[in-house]
Amino acid sequence: MSEETNKTRLISLDVFRGMTVAGMILVNNPGTWEAIYPPLEHAPWNGLTPTDLVFPNFLFIVGIAIPIALGKRIEEGITASVYWKIFRRAAIIFLIGLFIAAFPYFDLSTLRIPGVLQRIAVCYLIASLIFLHTNWKQQLGIGIGLLLVYWFLITSISVPGCEITTMDDKECNLPAYIDRSILGVNHIWSLGKVYDPEGILSTIPAIVTALAGVLTGTWLKTTRSDLEKVGGIFFFGVVLCALGLLWNLIFPFNKALWTSSYVIVTAGLALCFLGFCYWLIDIKNYTKWTKPFVIFGSNALALYFGAEMTAKILDLIQMTGKNGEPIPLQGWIFETIFLPLGSPINASLMYAVCFVLIWLFVMWILYRRKIYIKI
Repeated sequence: MSEETNKTRLISLDVFRGMTVAGMILVNNPGTWEAIYPPLEHAPWNGLTPTDLVFPNFLFIVGIAIPIALGKRIEEGITASVYWKIFRRAAIIFLIGLFIAAFPYFDLSTLRIPGVLQRIAVCYLIASLIFLHTNWKQQLGIGIGLLLVYWFLITSISVPGCEITTMDDKECNLPAYIDRSILGVNHIWSLGKVYDPEGILSTIPAIVTALAGVLTGTWLKTTRSDLEKVGGIFFFGVVLCALGLLWNLIFPFNKALWTSSYVIVTAGLALCFLGFCYWLIDIKNYTKWTKPFVIFGSNALALYFGAEMTAKILDLIQMTGKNGEPIPLQGWIFETIFLPLGSPINASLMYAVCFVLIWLFVMWILYRRKIYIKI
């Protein structure tokens, strides 16, 4: 999707996307999960860490691209080809997500159906269809309505088999119950078994995250001046952060459940960060530092797929550890190369940073040759 406003490409959007996908790769690939700095971990349940901002930022950016890519098609008239493009793109992203989950054994009896790319595909599909048939006021109303309905569902409906239904319990909450009932324990997150952080019901508020991006993309396409646009972005960002903090008092931030307060505050923070990037890069023209993130952002899907597959392959290849026991290649690399360089937590971070830098080199080769993998 090309991202242009008034025929001028906003580098800040490319940088925001690149920083987000780089952050996703960094937090997903520590040297060891036993030694991680707290900001690079998800909140255990309720709460919010910098890592919890990565996925909603990505969905937010997906939403921004929708009016920029589809707006002109609406002006020319919505045809069957527009729907075909949307459904085709969503289906491919969903299937790539399933492929990553199934690799390397492709055991359908234990295949995890939800996932990061699967959620992106569903949110992109529904947000695109909403954008095609509504105006910004209706989109805002739909978003608010979905968040309120989700709040009501979680806090008002009892879960069968649980004495008390509470979102503070990983098992006795409505999204977890629906995931177990519809998908079964063999097809949800293997580390949880009682819930899935990208489950069915929690995808509803995730759609609102994408809609927040849609509204932002529509704002960026207006004929207002750059200063008016960035001022509006900061204003709404601060307002949403304040509303999210207030809602958090009665409906806590929770990434796994994608609570309504979490949607509001992460959208607000995304707006503030985008506004800062817009002001710094596109208005003040401080662009020298942006190249690595532009490179990452230019092939975001290829980067995510490549990094996920590499991590899986490194876990599959077996080496011999120091005590003669079999150890995955990833663990062998960490223990042999990085662990001697410092404390486990610093070595773990160094491994993650090197993993990102290696992929920056790979993406730089594609970028230099003007190879952009699109779907």
